[in-house]
Amino acid sequence: MRFSDRALSIQPFLAMEFGQRAAVLEGHGANVIKLNIGEPDFGAPAPVVQAMEAALQGTPMGYTSALGLWELREAIAQYYKSTYGVSISPSRIVVTAGASAALLLVTAALVNPGDKVLVGDPSYPCNRQFLAGYGADVELVPTTAASRFQLDAALVQAHWSEAVRGLMIATPGNPTGTSVPLEELSAICSHARANGAWRIVDEIYLGLADRGPDGRAPATVLTVDPDAIVINSFSKYFGMTGWRLGWCVVPAEMVPVMERLAQNYYICPSTLAQHAALSCFRPETIAICEQRRTELEVRRTVVLDGLARIGLPVPVLPDGAFYVYFNVAHTGLSAMEFCLRALEEAHVALTPGNDFGQCGGAEHVRLSYAASVDELKEGLERLGYFMSQFIKIQSLASI
Repeated sequence: MRFSDRALSIQPFLAMEFGQRAAVLEGHGANVIKLNIGEPDFGAPAPVVQAMEAALQGTPMGYTSALGLWELREAIAQYYKSTYGVSISPSRIVVTAGASAALLLVTAALVNPGDKVLVGDPSYPCNRQFLAGYGADVELVPTTAASRFQLDAALVQAHWSEAVRGLMIATPGNPTGTSVPLEELSAICSHARANGAWRIVDEIYLGLADRGPDGRAPATVLTVDPDAIVINSFSKYFGMTGWRLGWCVVPAEMVPVMERLAQNYYICPSTLAQHAALSCFRPETIAICEQRRTELEVRRTVVLDGLARIGLPVPVLPDGAFYVYFNVAHTGLSAMEFCLRALEEAHVALTPGNDFGQCGGAEHVRLSYAASVDELKEGLERLGYFMSQFIKIQSLASI
């Protein structure tokens, strides 16, 4: 059988690959602490589960509009108003089968073969796979700790050319958990807009980002760039990973294009998930999600303290997504070697930075602190022992 060049060009997603390796070890009786996957252990809030059960009892589960339930689009628009102070017409909101489907539609709507698109390195690998799958010439822009492992205006301008048709930014980002400061994001978007390029901003972790001194949520890019294309999801803040429900906010002129694509690609998002998601924006659900966000801050402190104690440096402290990106260069092991040995010898699953790009990926490892505090403490204890044994063997070898 002959497969497409597109299919053959896609590399394995290492976070999932290490999950499979962990499953094999568990099948042989090992207890593996899984810190490789960005999946909150909380699950959907109780009001959402209850709403799903109620919907099953009396709601016909036929197709909805390809753009999603109008009531859900209204609820999302109201959420932007109450949380971020941004007024958006519900007609600009497209409910999708997860944030991945939003990226699929947006990429299909915007990218022609050969279009150059700027993406920061490191970054979530699937984002660039969507772009490349539609023929984009993806330029991975190397970032450093100095720019918080994010694109900044200086980097964007330095890598700009007439061939650039758009850029994609994730803030807060995966794998580093860091955000782009709003002023910097505004400057980036202003430069792209002035040059006729579109801006896709992945905000799926925005709900989990640190609050300001006044307790307010950080701003969405829409406060500084109303025509930016925003990707979001029910998976992270609302803990609904397996429900496969997301949304995007697009300019008004883009809505009919998105509708045609959705109609042809997957008809509509899950009707059941949409009805249940209406309860996400109730005060009691938001209160649960805020308690969970606070709990994730506690987990982050546990991880940062533990990594410092072990001697695994974190170049940039995360302020949003539930990830820590630590450096292993001083161990003499590559990120891949470190993760393989940590899994085999300590039974801790992590993700090598190679998953996220070419710039420094071989020297960094991503740890997800979406697991429970008990699991995090156990995982850190195992990593500490692994490191102590590794250092001891190195010392003996040098004698």
